[in-house]
Amino acid sequence: MSHKRAITIRRLSENDLHLAQGIDVSEEGQSVFRYINGELTTEPRKWHRPAWDAPQWEHKTTAWAQVHRWDVVIGAFDGATLIGMASLRYQLTETVAQLVSLHVSRAYRRHGVATRLLQELMRLARQSNARELYVSATPSASAIGFYTRHGFAPTAHVNQRLYDLEPEDIHMTLTL
Repeated sequence: MSHKRAITIRRLSENDLHLAQGIDVSEEGQSVFRYINGELTTEPRKWHRPAWDAPQWEHKTTAWAQVHRWDVVIGAFDGATLIGMASLRYQLTETVAQLVSLHVSRAYRRHGVATRLLQELMRLARQSNARELYVSATPSASAIGFYTRHGFAPTAHVNQRLYDLEPEDIHMTLTL
């Protein structure tokens, strides 16, 4: 798909968060990743994530703000349309920042939008003196493939609080 406008990245205000409802997070796959005994493997399993409606987006953004305690949210825009968003917690620990969320609308995937959002979060994390970026990634091929292509690797040193919240996720880190 060719998008005519230049994609812009900017910080989102609390008043902008309702725009996330236009991001189509739907996705499906035939396998999931598991990280067991230091090894990343796949297992066949059909899965589907439907698009989120307004109440689901409200629930997600509230959880990211209150449970994960994000510090900054950025958005990718095609004109006035929010097509992707990502968020960062500056200090999961003293030296580790957390990539809290990263979503790109289905029609805009594989066009570099997620990479641009990730690069901006990495810049902000470095600016906050983080030496490492932690993500609890959905165990899908697209998510794990994206993060590994950008240098993330599964970690045996999981953050226990995040693991308890998302035990099926693949917990990964990137040295900044």
